[in-house]
Amino acid sequence: MKKLDSHHDLTPNQIVRELDKFIIGQKKAKKAVAIALRNRWRRMRADESIRDDIMPNNIILIGPTGVGKTEIARRLAKLAHAPFIKVEATKYTEVGYVGRDVESIIRDLTDLSITMVKSEMQERVQGKAAENVEERILDLLIPPMKRPAGFNSTNPTLNQPQIESGFEANKASDEELNERTREKFRIKLQNGELEDRAVELDVKSGGMNTMQIFGPAGMEELGMNLQDMLGNMGGKKTKKRSLKIKDARKILFAEEAEKLIDHDAAVQEALERVQTSGIVFIDEIDKVAGGTKGDGRSGGPDVSRQGVQRDLLPIVEGSTISTKYGMVKTDHVLFIASGAFHVAKPSDLIPELQGRFPIRVEMDSLDENDFYDILTIPQNALTKQYEAMLNSEGVDLSFTDEAIREIAAIAAAVNASVENIGARRLHTILTSVLEELLYMVPDEIPGGKLIIDKAYVNKQISDIVKNPDLSHFIL
Repeated sequence: MKKLDSHHDLTPNQIVRELDKFIIGQKKAKKAVAIALRNRWRRMRADESIRDDIMPNNIILIGPTGVGKTEIARRLAKLAHAPFIKVEATKYTEVGYVGRDVESIIRDLTDLSITMVKSEMQERVQGKAAENVEERILDLLIPPMKRPAGFNSTNPTLNQPQIESGFEANKASDEELNERTREKFRIKLQNGELEDRAVELDVKSGGMNTMQIFGPAGMEELGMNLQDMLGNMGGKKTKKRSLKIKDARKILFAEEAEKLIDHDAAVQEALERVQTSGIVFIDEIDKVAGGTKGDGRSGGPDVSRQGVQRDLLPIVEGSTISTKYGMVKTDHVLFIASGAFHVAKPSDLIPELQGRFPIRVEMDSLDENDFYDILTIPQNALTKQYEAMLNSEGVDLSFTDEAIREIAAIAAAVNASVENIGARRLHTILTSVLEELLYMVPDEIPGGKLIIDKAYVNKQISDIVKNPDLSHFIL
């Protein structure tokens, strides 16, 4: 049975607590996704005779913009170390119309999984890659000659006694002198004394492969294969560049790490990860619903909307998609759809697609108290982000509790009077509050301690509070 990493062993309760660190409220949605994630753990440990028959319970999150739908799915994928992709349903059209083929969702997810797995593998070979990079930099500084018998290049300290006792440079061979010089430079390199020294390095050039090639509708693989073929024509081109050692090290490290990983194993692991733990977040699914319940219209955009739904159906219910890395089965990919559903309703989706999203969660609208919590509790709260940014300029920024409550109240009021865009309103309110301050640092305010209080908040956005029309400009 496949062994899962520790981050897969989180219980639903623990998953919700992890999500609470970044997302305020939405207990029902967190509970639903926590159960979905834990069910994957349960499926992998179920009896093999029934494991393949256990299908994921796909979820539809219903609620206005800015309440945390996308963030819940993104944080869930990060928590599970799972391949994750967010797509807009409106980007796709049914086959035969201009637009992207829905199967490209799985191809893009596979590409992301390949990148993720290779990155993890490269981290595991960092030590060996760093050793190889050191040798290559030494080769650039002091090209090697034939090494003398008995010289240990992997452990330079073993050679030191020979240098200190009775070594005569005028009697040594060129090979010995070369090797001893290399070891002296190795020590300097390890001590960071040569970081700003320039070296000539052969860097891969992109050549003429700068255009993207698209295959016919439904045959995007053909376009990808043609692009790969054209990209390989003429071999790998390189050009010489003069770089500082600290910059050359980054390029060389990427090359050495790439050489050390097993690419075939990476592809197999990535495909397995997509099939067993991939998460696809389909946003704005409500935009391809509606107009299907006899509303007097026929043809037009509704035909295309239904076409997108019917093209999505086989992927969601389980099919095999061809990618340039191999075939990918979508039977156990978790699909999370979301939409505001202001005009359309979930029941406006075609019945077959409705049946593939058995879990429906109504997201709660955010109120003033929620905005206050969003600004104070999460690890990545906006207030903390601005404090961190200005701290990089030597400015110690802080917000009083009354200031944060005032910002939350204004955001709630503007959402109620204009357009409810949820927590995104906090971005624009805070930007308006801090705009003048952000402009003056560091020219007029080179450093020191700054406290944002309620009076300062009202001063910066008093016009918006007094004149409701101006709130339309706060998007």
